[in-house]
Order: sequence, then C-alpha cells, then structure tokens
Amino acid sequence: MKRREFIASSPVLAAAATGMVKAVYPGATEPIVMTVQGPIRPESLGTMLTHEHVLVDFIGADKVSPGRYSAEEAFNVILPFLKGLKESGCRALAECTPAFLGRDPLLLSRLSHASGLHLLTNTGYYGAANDKYIPAFAWEETADQLAERWIREWEYGIGDTGIRPGFIKIGVDSGPLSDIDSRIVQAAARAHKRTGLTIMSHTGPAAPAFEQLEILAKEGIDPSAWIWTHAQGADDFKNHFKAADAGAWIAFDGLNRRDFSRYADFLELIKKRGQLDRVLLSHDAGWYSPGEPGGGDFRGFTMLFLEFLPLLREKGMTDRDISQVMVKNPAAAFTVHTRIR
Repeated sequence: MKRREFIASSPVLAAAATGMVKAVYPGATEPIVMTVQGPIRPESLGTMLTHEHVLVDFIGADKVSPGRYSAEEAFNVILPFLKGLKESGCRALAECTPAFLGRDPLLLSRLSHASGLHLLTNTGYYGAANDKYIPAFAWEETADQLAERWIREWEYGIGDTGIRPGFIKIGVDSGPLSDIDSRIVQAAARAHKRTGLTIMSHTGPAAPAFEQLEILAKEGIDPSAWIWTHAQGADDFKNHFKAADAGAWIAFDGLNRRDFSRYADFLELIKKRGQLDRVLLSHDAGWYSPGEPGGGDFRGFTMLFLEFLPLLREKGMTDRDISQVMVKNPAAAFTVHTRIR
C-alpha cells in the first residue's frame, strides 16, 4: 500500500493531511487509551504486552533516518509476528521505540490496521546508552522547552501524520542521573501534567529509579504516573516492593527463558504483599534492525503466552491473577485522564 493510499484509509491521517491539525474526538472528556488508530476506551484494550519493539535503529541520533530502511520490507517482515501474537491471545502492544531511535508512526498504524492489534507509540527522548540517542538540540534546551516538544506531539500529532502518542518514553543511564537525564525526567513530568500521558522510563537498577521518583515528587507528580521499566535489573525485590508501596508501576519486561524462575518468584512474592495490581510484564522483543540484511534476527512476542503463563498457572497463579497483570494493569497504566483538544 502506498503512503497516499494508507493516509486516505485513516480518518486521523486524512484530517491531518488536509490541514485539520488538531483532531477532535468524540467523548473527549472520558478516560481513553490513545492508539495509533486513535482513542479507544480502556476496557477495549484487552490483553497487552507493555514493552516491545517492531523496529529499532541503533545508528545514533545524528544519523537516524527513515531512508535507512524500506518501510515495505519492514512491514512484510514484522506483520507475521504480530499476527502470531494476536493468535496467541494478545490484543494490544506498546511499541517503545522513541524518536531518534527509529520511531515510525506510519509503519505502526499500517501494522495495526493489518494485524488487528491495538498498537501504541510514544513521545519523549531516550537518555540511556550514554546519550547516543539524544538529538543535538536537546542538550541546549530547558526542561520546559523539551516538554513543549512532546506536548505538541500530543496536541497536534507526530510530524504531519496526525498520529498521537499513547505514553511518554524516556531513558536514563544506570548510574546517578546526569544533568541531561535529570532534565529529561523533569520534562517528562511537565509533559505529563499537560497531557496526562504515563511516563515509561528505561531505568533498570534501583538507584536511578528512586532518583526519578524524587524528581517527580518535586514536580508534584504521583508515582502512579511512572513505569519503572526493566525493573528486573534491580537485584533486591525489597526495592521493587518499596516502589510499589509508593504507587509506581513495576515492569519486569525483559522476559526470556533463563529468567522464568526469577520472574515467577517475584510475582509470587508481590502477590502475597497484595501488590499484584502494580506489575507489568513484557519481553522487550522484536527489533527489525535497519542496516542488517532482512532486518536482522527478529525475536517474536509469544513466549510469555505460550510458555510463561502456563508455568505461572502450574505454580498456582489463577486466571484472575493473570487477568490482573495482563489486562487490568495495562489498561490502568495507559489510560489518559485529560481533555483532548
């Protein structure tokens, strides 16, 4: 499908292309989840993977470009994996590739349409990996200026696509927060105040996690607006429990077979504490890689459904528990309580 034909097939994109920049949606004051196809009601989201990728370009912010890959080839490679995911029982996926790392909202919207999955994209900048993916201008801008860039994507859509982000994706390095990482967290907090979008932060260890929670507290942001992404990178479950006590989302989102036991132990313990309603699960899989033949070695998204959830049931997790983690929690985490302009 050519880009012009695809835009014409989407009311959101067609409106943007004809000059109606600020899309207006019915029921704008009601809680919604913003997908690449537009807003849906939270209860329509269904079973969800909260941290995955369809495409990531690791070339760096100064070289990244849509011209580095064929969107048609990427579509053809990725679509079978998304169809397989839907067949396994999943209904939604948060695509966590941020700007300057290969974010492609048009590709996502086309994949969503073809696969029947709800896909979410994001706004924000990624300060992990020693800031390789921070654009040059961001080093000179204040937190307010950065926040305004992300707010504009929510209000007007990403570029000229009309597609709005469903969450704020940021990243920080694993040590003490640098100046740029702190500024990105501040910007995310201020963008959240204006948009209601949840902040998903690539974090890992506990130290930068609690530094971020301190910044959010100073900005007047409730911890429930923040997802501790890659929380499995923190060794001591006590830190996860402490963050959950505060109200943050604890995302164990790097699932692989060698960690099945640890993930299962964590879920058992946090369930005993009555905090299963603060947990998110995902693979951090996928990754069509521009520059590699055929996009490289794409890792599918079905391990959680076909292998890990059956293991949890064997260990005594009930269908109600699994629904809490895989359906209710994602809907709560990605719901936007704000007026759409």
